[in-house]
Amino acid sequence: MASPVALVQGASRGLGLQFCRSLLRRSPTAHVIATCRNPENAKELLALQNENRNRLDVEKIDLALPRDIQGVAEKVKESGVSKLDLLINCAGVLHPSGRGETSLRDVSIEGLSTTLTTNAVGPLLMAKHFAPLLSKGSGEYGSKAQSKPHAGVIVNISARVGSILDNKGLGGWYSYRMSKAALNMATKNLSIELARGRSPVICVSVHPGTVNTDLSRPYHKSVPKDKIFTAEYSVECILKLVDGLTMEDTGKFLAWDGEPIPF
Repeated sequence: MASPVALVQGASRGLGLQFCRSLLRRSPTAHVIATCRNPENAKELLALQNENRNRLDVEKIDLALPRDIQGVAEKVKESGVSKLDLLINCAGVLHPSGRGETSLRDVSIEGLSTTLTTNAVGPLLMAKHFAPLLSKGSGEYGSKAQSKPHAGVIVNISARVGSILDNKGLGGWYSYRMSKAALNMATKNLSIELARGRSPVICVSVHPGTVNTDLSRPYHKSVPKDKIFTAEYSVECILKLVDGLTMEDTGKFLAWDGEPIPF
């Protein structure tokens, strides 16, 4: 097979940065395209690029600017990249204020709009513009032993709090919960459309667990210590999950360990 090509959207820190590191480490021939809103400030990502000059490209994408997404997709094609095997939509925001809404008093159009754009609309537009390359993927990620082969894989990093059925008593976090529920619906819709034709694409939403990142760190007090994961552990679990995906899994909402989560 040809060398694997992966794109990590939201790669400047946390899970996204770790996905880049792990993908490069897993395969000596892998090519990774990393995108983030402000590459000039992504010091760790730029350092990783310096260590992998021929295998890691860094591009600017602000999910609030659709022209950024379209522009990078066109640039990637023009650079000679003929396929994409894996797209990981990783960027996420809890709320522009940095705190989730605890009641209706905290809800604002600005908060809802920004959070939905970053967590749900942006990933859907990424799928729109990179679907042609994903349909030319070589099945480098996912199970090789399946009756119906696939081309590429889309992994949308979601969250268990986006499950409507699982929201039984806590409430709150309107923007974040709504955005992740919307992302899960986008994943389901994508899984239906991109399963058609001779080169189907696997699409899944994945809950990474509670990871020790800037987004979740303020809320660790209520989480048992053994349930707080390092970014490296979470990413390795997710990539192991991706390795085993088949077309029978497309459209599912899964936890980092493969456990199905109800929508």
